[in-house]
Amino acid sequence: MRSNRESLCDGVTRPEPTRRSGQRAAPTVALGLLWLCTTLGASAAAGNERGQPVPRPNVVFILADDLGYGDLGCYGQRLIQTPRLDRMAREGTRFTQCYAGSPVCAPSRDALMTGRHTGHSRFRDNSPRVGGVVEEHPQGQRRLWLEAEDVTAAEVLKSAGYVTGAVGKWGLGEAGTAGVPNRQGFDEWFGYLNQNHAADYYTTYLWKNESRYELAGNRDGRREQYTHDLFTEFALDFIRRHRHEPFFLYVAYTIPHEKLEVPELEPYAERPWPELAKVYAAMITRLDRDVGRLLDLLGELGLESSTLVFFSSDNGAPRKASQEFFSSGGGLRGGKGELFEGGLRVPMIVRWPGKVPAGRVSDVPWYFPDVLPTLATLAGARAPACDGVDVSKLLTGARDTLPARFLYWEYPKRGLNQAVRWKNWKAIRLAGEPKLALFDLAHDPAEQHDLAAARPAVVSRIEKFLKTARRESPHWPSEVAARAE
Repeated sequence: MRSNRESLCDGVTRPEPTRRSGQRAAPTVALGLLWLCTTLGASAAAGNERGQPVPRPNVVFILADDLGYGDLGCYGQRLIQTPRLDRMAREGTRFTQCYAGSPVCAPSRDALMTGRHTGHSRFRDNSPRVGGVVEEHPQGQRRLWLEAEDVTAAEVLKSAGYVTGAVGKWGLGEAGTAGVPNRQGFDEWFGYLNQNHAADYYTTYLWKNESRYELAGNRDGRREQYTHDLFTEFALDFIRRHRHEPFFLYVAYTIPHEKLEVPELEPYAERPWPELAKVYAAMITRLDRDVGRLLDLLGELGLESSTLVFFSSDNGAPRKASQEFFSSGGGLRGGKGELFEGGLRVPMIVRWPGKVPAGRVSDVPWYFPDVLPTLATLAGARAPACDGVDVSKLLTGARDTLPARFLYWEYPKRGLNQAVRWKNWKAIRLAGEPKLALFDLAHDPAEQHDLAAARPAVVSRIEKFLKTARRESPHWPSEVAARAE
């Protein structure tokens, strides 16, 4: 049974709010439901090293889909051209040990939006083993959605006076449910609700707010409207229209998702590469181009110094031939759908000129659940109960460490799989294996040498944490997950 008192992200306890099932908070009472936004003025609680307040920024969070840790030039890629993201890294801070919320998309996006890790989140895989609904898309897969009582980063920032927009891939609520973006704090929304639908780059329709938006250029077999390009145009328009007010824009691009399609292969058409390798590289360079367009617009509108921009990926790259060709995993073990580093560790570049140090590289570990409490701090709002911590001072360079803590993931494939990061230690328990494997990431980032037998005290400490790390999920009960695979 969940306690009616929970620890807030900043360690303060407060009675947990309640909402009636299926009921959304009215705008006039949103502040109370989000536990009293503390500052709606022009400064936030985060301070720099001199103790001065940091003005609250606009926020643009750009999320790629299935982009590997090693797919960008600034993370070691030598074949795929990513000049704008490499420049963004030079103009901001590049984090080398940032982690997604999950090795697959829906639970990773849940962690990003709600600040809950997969031991507490509503989503722990893309499709629930129990419950949910069958959506029209495709193969009759079951779907789950965020509920009215879930509090997202968009709701937190909206309560602080931000206008909020989302574009691209959602994956956290089907049409007509409480989980659609407009019912989870976003004023404007354009994109795919269903993650399987999001693999169709030339679909005949998308969702605009809560209505179907038909793409006539893709009817009758035509391929005239590449959805990634439509998403970029929406994002550019959103920034232009809201440049005079604080805004939060979530740009959840769908490329380079594993269904590889792109309108043109330039600049790789003549390379002596496998065809799918050319497509994969062209998708990433197109992504890079459009990130550059967003950054350029911020400069043109005079918003560079007032806008905090994140770039990351929802999980690691799949282990397929096209990704293997480019060493998309960056030498890390595993890939999408696995709890090894290659499935969880993702690029993370953060830029905010004058606030986030330029040209800095940080190896401090943090992960997607930290985003919500961090944005709450920077916006001057109170974060809801969650598993993340505020890393705003890490972003702004006011500190270069974080207190030691446990980062947790689980993934219900053929049973319960669990992973924990504590200091430089990474522990993994695969389904059906009673013992933990233990790796020292400081000396073995590729997770090749199991040190569990040599470090019993560390194993014991992590085992103690695991006893309280999670709640059983009604949608992914461990025994059902084991039977279903």
